[in-house]
Amino acid sequence: MHVLVVSTVSDDAAFWSGLKKAHAELPNGARWKLAVASEDGTKAVNVITHDSVEGVREFFEAHAGAHATTEYFEADAANAVGLPR
Repeated sequence: MHVLVVSTVSDDAAFWSGLKKAHAELPNGARWKLAVASEDGTKAVNVITHDSVEGVREFFEAHAGAHATTEYFEADAANAVGLPR
């Protein structure tokens, strides 16, 4: 499944540093499809494929949770436009 990870970032540099480390330590079967930030660095959207939303939440929070408030959602892939496969 595709998991949408939507963050309000409190420390831009620490958040993205944590995600760079996280990218190198993806759990088996997970794939990072997209990572993008707003121009001012206060918002971020990531799309990660994995078996569960909870698995993404645990992984993401361990690496960047201290630097953002984040929401996690399963994507509606059937109605998506341009969702990376």
